[in-house]
Amino acid sequence: MGHNKGFFLTKPEIRPQGGSKPGPEGTEVCERLAYYGISKSLVTYLSTRLHEGNVSAARNFTTWQGTCYLTPLIGATLADSYWGKYRTIAVFSTIYFLGMSALTLSASVPSFQPPQCVGSICPQPTLSQYLLYFVGLYMIALGAGGIKPCVSSFGADQFDDTDPVEKAKKGAFFNWFYFCINIGSLISGTVLIWVQENCGYSIGFGIPTFFIALAIGSFFIGSDIYRFQIPGGSPLTRACQVVVAATHKRKTDLPVDSSLLYELDGKTSAIEGSRKLEHSSEFSFLDKAAVILWNECDGPRNSWRLCTVTQVEELKILLRMFPIWATGIVFFTVCAQNSSMFIEQGMTLDNQIGPFKIPAATLSSLDVISVVVWVPIYERLVVPIARRFSGKERGFSELQRMGIGLFVSTVAVAVAALVEINRLQVAVAEDLVHQKVPVPMSILWQAPQYLLVGVGEVFTSIGQAEFFYNQSPDAMRSLCSAFALVTVSLGSYLSSFILSLVSYFTTRNGQLGWIPDNLNEGHLDRFFWLIAGLSSLNFLVFIYYAQQYKCKIASVA
Repeated sequence: MGHNKGFFLTKPEIRPQGGSKPGPEGTEVCERLAYYGISKSLVTYLSTRLHEGNVSAARNFTTWQGTCYLTPLIGATLADSYWGKYRTIAVFSTIYFLGMSALTLSASVPSFQPPQCVGSICPQPTLSQYLLYFVGLYMIALGAGGIKPCVSSFGADQFDDTDPVEKAKKGAFFNWFYFCINIGSLISGTVLIWVQENCGYSIGFGIPTFFIALAIGSFFIGSDIYRFQIPGGSPLTRACQVVVAATHKRKTDLPVDSSLLYELDGKTSAIEGSRKLEHSSEFSFLDKAAVILWNECDGPRNSWRLCTVTQVEELKILLRMFPIWATGIVFFTVCAQNSSMFIEQGMTLDNQIGPFKIPAATLSSLDVISVVVWVPIYERLVVPIARRFSGKERGFSELQRMGIGLFVSTVAVAVAALVEINRLQVAVAEDLVHQKVPVPMSILWQAPQYLLVGVGEVFTSIGQAEFFYNQSPDAMRSLCSAFALVTVSLGSYLSSFILSLVSYFTTRNGQLGWIPDNLNEGHLDRFFWLIAGLSSLNFLVFIYYAQQYKCKIASVA
């Protein structure tokens, strides 16, 4: 593995190959195991153990879940600006472990729980009981904020981009990393939930606590062979400096020769831990920040008046990436249907499969199973076939891969609409329109839409992670990963917003609306077609910006 001076701090005597070392992947697997083990049972725990009402429990769940996808901005900023990824993962993993320990303690010690309900009388928890649980819960949210945006980019840092073999392995790393995440989700959604319901929450919380401790130990074991990227200072400050400098020089003419713009001599970048970036012609107004005025030729440089080309290009990269980032919001709006309207649809179908009854929410695990099955298929079958046609080492570019996933996710929600049309026809044929009962149509009709969403994730989610890592500035990789995670949260918010609009406009003048309490009287199919139409439009917007996108060109350190 190459040793890039000024870009990475490494131990020259050790040459890790292909990122095959303990630590980063295991940390994220265990974090996902713990996260889903808590999130899938959180409402139940709040209702049965802390005696909260349904509305309060649901509100606490959504608030906590939203926090888990916003705290990555904190962890990423610390990693890129001050601590570096390694120290950030170490510190926030410890916070995560302490949070899990607090939850386990809360569920294990009787004095930390309110007494059980007697009939309809349910004693409320004391302030100390309430605080112990929620302090632990939000320590986990904070801990996730340091792990999620850093682990994938830290793992990818272990590969040398100048080595063709290792560069190809880095693409495979993102596939297997996402595979491991979904393995953690699958285990927690099946085994861990069963343990919690049948053996108690003390054991159900204790198991992921143990695995988090194991992951931390594994992570530290590999410390001597990791490659460490030097933090480059505050990305926000650097972006503001470019805007301020360009605005200050707005009346200054740009030189015809871009080589006259300010940049340090040699291979060393002014940004710690970053390679130099070559000048691009887009957003030329920002280039004025790098114009050297006569009074700036001598003396110390004022960073708020004169910026390097690399610093300007950092901001340009973010602006180029923004439309691609925005299309991810609609993609995760489609994914959000897995845990909302797909389940609502499933509750109106016959869930009797042989001798078993399949809860509608359980069928959503097909999404995870689809990911677990498709990652090896993609890596072992799709990539070699695509390589023959495209000539690309990884078969598809990151943008091509994301585009395929966006198309597949659009098909998935269209399939859901077709299933709903068929379901409504069965309701009419069986004279069940005005009865709030499941129709005699198997819930397995939903399987294709869940499986297709999983395929879409394999292409778009993994492609997105790889794209943001490869195309982001070297000193901003954690922050860009965090922004990618924010699209998950924004996708859920957009889904809720669309539902609110649909409810408002379709229930005016006393109408039942598309999504009434009795779905047999509604038109859920129209909602799915609306989402499919929005996803199709999003797909076209993505194609336009993907064709316009110019990849970054970094110097060889």
